Amino acid sequence: RIDRRTFTCTPVAAFLPPGYTRTLLPAAFYPATQPPLPLWPYTAAGWDGEAFVAAAIRTDPMDHSAARHYDDRNLLPLIERRLNQSPENPILRQLVRCATEYHCLAAKNLFLGRWEAPLPVASACNSACVGCISWQPSAGVKASHERIRYTPTPQDVVEVALSFLAAVPDAIASFGQGCEGEPLLVADVIAEAIRTIRAATGQGTLNLNTNGSLPRRVEQIARAGLDSIRISLNSALPETYTPYYQPRHYRYADVKESILRSKALGVYTTINYLVFPGVTDREEEMDAILNLIRETGLDMIQMRNLSIDPELYLRTVPPAQGKCVGIRALLRIIRREFPRVEIGYFNRPKELFGTLLCDTLVF
Repeated sequence: RIDRRTFTCTPVAAFLPPGYTRTLLPAAFYPATQPPLPLWPYTAAGWDGEAFVAAAIRTDPMDHSAARHYDDRNLLPLIERRLNQSPENPILRQLVRCATEYHCLAAKNLFLGRWEAPLPVASACNSACVGCISWQPSAGVKASHERIRYTPTPQDVVEVALSFLAAVPDAIASFGQGCEGEPLLVADVIAEAIRTIRAATGQGTLNLNTNGSLPRRVEQIARAGLDSIRISLNSALPETYTPYYQPRHYRYADVKESILRSKALGVYTTINYLVFPGVTDREEEMDAILNLIRETGLDMIQMRNLSIDPELYLRTVPPAQGKCVGIRALLRIIRREFPRVEIGYFNRPKELFGTLLCDTLVF
């Protein structure tokens, strides 16, 4: 009630565009047991007197996900043309589905001939992330995507990647996408494909998005000619990492070892830091991530929003031990302590390795 008037409350949350990292969760009340909410990055929203606003910080100046860059009227003829060139390629057929059914921007960019293109290759995974967007148990929340069911040959990979890398300025071709499992499980396929691509061209950036679970396979792929790697984690604390990732036959220590080996082999090394206000900005988590940066010398932190029901995640990870400093304060501390480390949201082409685009932003 406000001034003797009774209002019906409706829950509201914002979903941010890529390049923005949330700083607050929406207010929520769970009056009874219910199925988990869909896998979205729920963000606090409000009204500032003139417009709707959301609690967020821009963490990447790149605008490759802006709606103005995508018009399916231009896309569909390009898809038809490219598919006619390689109608039996399983990767290409999957990317048609990703572009038209899931509206994956990376898949669209393959056909539009720009920026970063995906190369989904892995049908299985060695973790069971609580918020996995490509696989969920039958009793869980519905996955956002259906995981691929094929295993490509190295030649399938080369057929898709080579023409893209050779023709697109500052191109990135990435293994490890939302519609697949863990690419390290098909390291032989990836390594052979990379060697073939690099024998044909030195153009473009070959990137691997991974959970970093198998250091020897990370090394195998790196030695084949990998340019960059992005290793995902929700926490630099094993006791918070493990209940979310539910790793099978690996430990958090293996993930850290993969970061160390990547750096030692000269690969541009990024962590895909899954941000959740109230967990990511805890004092104990901040200390752990600062130590991880210090011990590994990693090159970049991508501050990506974790898509999950907030109540489910808070039930999954241990309760806070210290206070929360805030996402903005965490970013400022990282920049102050490690001025050479890039902060962002998107993968970088090798032409921008070492360039701090985050210096154009105000945290």
